[in-house]
Amino acid sequence: MEAEKVILSTTPKPNFKPVKAHEMSDNRVQFRKIPVPSHRLKPLRKEETWLRIYELVFHDMNVDIRMNPKRLQVELKTKPDTPEIGHLQKCADFVHAFILGFDVEDAKCLFQLDAMYVDSFEVKDVKMLRGDHLSRAIGRISGKCGRTKHAIENATTTRIVVADTRIHILGSFAGIKVARNCLCSLILGSPAAKVYSKLRQLGSRLEKIA
Repeated sequence: MEAEKVILSTTPKPNFKPVKAHEMSDNRVQFRKIPVPSHRLKPLRKEETWLRIYELVFHDMNVDIRMNPKRLQVELKTKPDTPEIGHLQKCADFVHAFILGFDVEDAKCLFQLDAMYVDSFEVKDVKMLRGDHLSRAIGRISGKCGRTKHAIENATTTRIVVADTRIHILGSFAGIKVARNCLCSLILGSPAAKVYSKLRQLGSRLEKIA
């Protein structure tokens, strides 16, 4: 038994090279296609914006990207030197976040942090509103000059996009949960002052924890 232990301890450990993305998929190229609605085509085609997206996806993440104007979609595919297969999905989430209305620099956090998500919901999912009631609910979410929306973003470390009756939230799981609760309260008719007081209480709790 002692001889066997000595032999096992002296045997070198295997040193495997990291598996590349194309090797994990049996050398098959992986694709993602993100449809682009017509109202987001012009912002995407701006030279500065597209060059920034191309730089982040192609150079930083080693994923091929191109715009297909005939089918109105952004196409992504892995390269032989793509380090991880997960980079393709991160790039798809990044492009999708920009198409939803987020800035490039805000959507870039999907590359840098793993626990970042995008959550979307309709105003009518919270309460069935029509006409002027719906317009007032959207106005309460934004506030005067966007103050209410910015206050929620700063308190919860999230980014919020209000696109007609659809709301998109970018942030961590906990931040999205708090921001969504605040937005739902505004949709249901709570005044902005009441939401501000909730945010102050949340801020004081976070300071005590820190």
